[in-house]
Amino acid sequence: MADITLPEDKLDAILARNEMISRELESASDSARIVALSREASALAPVVQAIAAYRTLVGEGAGAEAMLADPALDAEMHALAFEEKQRLEAEQDRLAREIRIALLPKDMADERSVILEVRAGTGGDEAALFAGDLFRMYARYAELRGWKVEVSSASEGTAGGYKEVIAEIKGEGVFSRLKFESGVHRVQRVPDTEASGRIHTSAATVAVLPLAEEVDVTINEATDLKIETMRSQGAGGQHVNKVESAVRITHLPSGLAVVVQEERSQHKNKARAMDILRSRLFDMERQRLDSARAADRKTQLGSGDRSERIRTYNFPQGRVTDHRINLTLYKLDQVIEGSGLDELVEALITDHQAQLLAGDEA
Repeated sequence: MADITLPEDKLDAILARNEMISRELESASDSARIVALSREASALAPVVQAIAAYRTLVGEGAGAEAMLADPALDAEMHALAFEEKQRLEAEQDRLAREIRIALLPKDMADERSVILEVRAGTGGDEAALFAGDLFRMYARYAELRGWKVEVSSASEGTAGGYKEVIAEIKGEGVFSRLKFESGVHRVQRVPDTEASGRIHTSAATVAVLPLAEEVDVTINEATDLKIETMRSQGAGGQHVNKVESAVRITHLPSGLAVVVQEERSQHKNKARAMDILRSRLFDMERQRLDSARAADRKTQLGSGDRSERIRTYNFPQGRVTDHRINLTLYKLDQVIEGSGLDELVEALITDHQAQLLAGDEA
């Protein structure tokens, strides 16, 4: 018998919902409804296929079981039937795990693009250089996955890197893969300016916020916002001195303020600032809900707690350690270049799913 059992009533409900969507799509005429139904059908398709395959295996397993119970079966056929039964049970367990993960509660923000914020922490110039390294790591990772990176604002460090950099990363499923990056990242290395070879420790803070849509957050521009324009600071030549293209938006109820000056167009800077503001407000609400849920299920992974040290990058030893899952990789160069980040991301996602499954069984 296979080791994993599934809630058959939930499987029946999924199949029934899939049938209902198929019937409604045949008669639907409203384009918005067709799009919504098509998206739901597309999301259900993998689990519907897995359920069908799983139930086929259950039937085949029952057939193998019946053969083994036949007293007239000779030894050679009995051995073949037993081997087939074991193969079917292993495949059945694999599909059952896949289905159980598909049945876990979904984070509705998983498919969204994100606002990425990287800020230098303790460590002065070295922290700013590290913040720059982290931002380049995420930018290269995004490039490898075919995502688009657009810098919204950047404050450069005096020796390079960034005191703060904020960017939008656009693509499918960005938040699902980057959401566990929120937190304090620590670096241990010998700075170029350190003559004695002493290792310095510094830190940077990363925040990954799902990109909010207008429907997610209600903002009354007339009463909730203070919008100011100013001349951009930094590189830009004569243009910087003549045009007030930079925009600062303050959300009065929360006190949150956003400044964007990367674009030459005041209109584009305002739109980008509104994206960041909406996403921060959306994230505040998600944090509040996550905290309430975490109190019940006692799991903080994925809560986005930016005060927690989550990872250490040790350059002298060439290692990266994620403290939440006690995973150490001796491939720091690949990770910091972005190509090796996927191994950490996959491990974090797997651990998160395991915690959710354990909570589901409790």
